[in-house]
This record gives sequence, structure tokens and C-alpha cells, in this order.
Amino acid sequence: MSTARKTRGSSLFVDCGRVRLHVLEYGAGERTLLLLPGITSPAATWEFVAERLAEEIRILTWDARGRGLSDHPETGYGVGHFAADLDALITALKLDRPAVLAHSMGARIAAYFGARRPERVGPQIIVDPPMMGPGRPPYASPMSAYIDELRKASAGELTLEELGRSWPSWDIERLRDRQQWLPTCSEAGVRESYIGLEQDDLVSSWRGLRPPLLLIRGADSPALSADDEAELRAANPDANYVSIAGAGHMVPYDNLEDFLGVVRRFLADSNGERKR
Repeated sequence: MSTARKTRGSSLFVDCGRVRLHVLEYGAGERTLLLLPGITSPAATWEFVAERLAEEIRILTWDARGRGLSDHPETGYGVGHFAADLDALITALKLDRPAVLAHSMGARIAAYFGARRPERVGPQIIVDPPMMGPGRPPYASPMSAYIDELRKASAGELTLEELGRSWPSWDIERLRDRQQWLPTCSEAGVRESYIGLEQDDLVSSWRGLRPPLLLIRGADSPALSADDEAELRAANPDANYVSIAGAGHMVPYDNLEDFLGVVRRFLADSNGERKR
């Protein structure tokens, strides 16, 4: 962590029972949006999104357990564990039905939580949740790919050039963030989280979510295909669905301006509905 840049968000450490979670705060105002990144994305790596959205709404981006500056327990990385942390965080911070913006593994956590505790959250923006689960084909990125990259980063052997070949659409700041913050991810946590996603049924949770609800998919995503989106549409026709052109799984990294535009419009429309 000595080489990782200092974040511009304000750090909060929140006691959530068995773990202490780290949260980065941006902006201010009556409305709050919880931002939940993916399996190897500590909060700091989404600062470029949080800062832009904080122009309109208070943003709280969490380091999920086992990532960033949050506690790294030896075990307890199933989707249900993360959902319990989210519940405890909302209580500890005295949040009143915050909006949620969640990507990848974070999207799976948000869907699981929202289906079971709908009274706890407001509008939900679910971004490219991996369509992995019981009875489904293996995920596009095997667990070994995450572990190999994490080990190289932890050993100081993951170069910007190598990252650039893996993520050719990313700018140099995004590559540096990943190089510097990836070592703060627990290998045990990544392994157990990956297995947990394989055991969780996304469609069952998706069917139970209530509007206002938006699914954002990268049009070129290997994690959530057009056929997968069609399955989710059938499971929950009341949700809104948007595909972002020129984007893969890491949607805002590939097409930030279109992503922000979709998110802002949905939040503005949702806020208008709440006031009526």
C-alpha cells in the first residue's frame, strides 16, 4: 500500500459487526448512492466514477470485505456474507433507502440483497452482473486468471504494459489504479467470492427485485450476453434495460460518458417519481 496513490474521497471506517468496512465518501446532499464495485476492484479504483456522480449526489463507495482497507477475514465471502455487510452498513450510517449502483460481483450482491430486503434500498442500478451460477456454463474469466494477476501484482511484477495488453481501452490512470490497489485484495477472499457466485442464482434474485430498477449491460460484454439480458427481461419485465455501445464488462472504463449519462438520467427520473 505504500505505493498506492492517496484517494481524494474522505475515508470512513464503519463497524459492521464481525468486520470493519472502509468507505470512501464524495459530495454531499440529502440523497445518497452506495457504489459497490466488483471482485478485484477496491473502492479507490472507482474514484473516477464517484467524483463525477458526486456533482449531483452524495456517493459512498465501499471496500467489500477482503478488499482495500476493509478487514480481511480468513473466510466468509459468499454473496450472503456481503449482503449482511451491506445491511449492517446501511444501519450503521443511518441511511434511508439509499440508491445503489453496483457492478459485476457488486451487482450480484445488490441483486441478492434487494430481492430479500427491498425496504432497505431505493433505486437500483445493476451493471453487467456475471451470468454465472448453478447449471450454467463456466464464466468467461476463470478463477485462475484473477489469482494469477493478483499474485503478480502482490509480488510487484505486474507491469503497466502487461495490464495495457489485458485492458487496451483503459487510460493510464485506470491501469495505475489497478496495479497499485489490486494487491489489497485477499487471495482467499477472491477465491471464495468466485465460488460463491457460482453457487448463487442471479435469475431468482432478479425476479424478486422491484422498480425503480435499471440493468446496464456492456454491448460487447462476455459476462452478460444479449441472450442473458433477454432471460433477465423475461424474469423481470418491469425493470429498465440499457446496453452501452463500445463497452465490455468494465462498462464505465470503456465508455464513461455514455455510462454517466444513463446513470444520471435514471437517478433524475427516479428522484422525480419519489417526489410525486
